[in-house]
Amino acid sequence: MSKVRAHVIISGKVQGVYFRAETRDQALYLGVNGWIRNMPGRKVEGVFEGEQDKVNKLIEWCRQGPPGAEVSDVEVEWQSCGSEFSSFKITFFKE
Repeated sequence: MSKVRAHVIISGKVQGVYFRAETRDQALYLGVNGWIRNMPGRKVEGVFEGEQDKVNKLIEWCRQGPPGAEVSDVEVEWQSCGSEFSSFKITFFKE
């Protein structure tokens, strides 16, 4: 199966509700690699890489998020897959 990469930006009440940690757990469960981080403006950004069906499942999970989250939008930009990630991690925004 072909691998894909999705760059996502999630808006709404997505900080302070364990969104990053729960997304990482879902990604590890699904076998998706990449990263996720909080952004200014109370958004969360991530890059998901893996088999298309698994990346799609992770994106769908992000539309709901963990208990306490209130997702208002999930922007997805499909990119070419570079297979540069060997795991999924939480990173931090640097200006």
